[in-house]
Amino acid sequence: MLSTLQVVFKREFNSYFATPIAYIFIIIFLFLSGVFTFYLGNFFARGQADLQPFFMFHPWLYLFLIPALAMRLWAEERKSGNIELLLTLPITITEAVLGKFFAAWAFTGITLCLTFPFWLTVNYLGSPDNGVILASYFGSFLMAGAFLAIGSCMSALTKNQVVAFILTAVVCLAFILSGFPMVLDFFNGWAPQIIVETISAFSFLTHFDTISKGIVDIRGLIYFSSLIVFWLFATATLIEMKKAD
Repeated sequence: MLSTLQVVFKREFNSYFATPIAYIFIIIFLFLSGVFTFYLGNFFARGQADLQPFFMFHPWLYLFLIPALAMRLWAEERKSGNIELLLTLPITITEAVLGKFFAAWAFTGITLCLTFPFWLTVNYLGSPDNGVILASYFGSFLMAGAFLAIGSCMSALTKNQVVAFILTAVVCLAFILSGFPMVLDFFNGWAPQIIVETISAFSFLTHFDTISKGIVDIRGLIYFSSLIVFWLFATATLIEMKKAD
């Protein structure tokens, strides 16, 4: 399984750099990260040497950038007819799904690593808690994986990449807003506390905020891991159902 998984991984990963897609994605991500961190995040006005403004905007950055990355995972394969060729190779659907997902996740991880100069900047300007920053990077990477897993499933639903983008953005927005204070305040007014806590527990924000404070809670790890496994299983199921289309 490992060798065939590597074949799919390399094929998908190399495809990003065969077109301008990878470079455009990286440039946009770095540019928006800088804008959100140093301008909208009031980095200098806060007078604190940390990356809290940087990570605070990650769920919202991913909301638009990850669907753009994930929309081609399966929609493009189905539209071009390459999915039939891919599935005639001596690989299982699970290997194909995992290989494509890990390639996209690895590419996202590389993009995230390219923000390393931000970390160097705050260390030059002051003495930040590097343990918290490292945990925040780890949490962001996990959250990106959850976004991508959802995007993979939505891409498997349709041959249209635009539709896949919209579906991914809508589903991911629901996972973000379920922990938004305004949404929780709405339910606090009439719903039992256990309902409010359940809604909050499904939110990217709830778990990512905990990790970004330097608290790598087992519940957060289980949450993101479970989301990834669930949506990838759903992707494999959809591909199995639609491969004859």
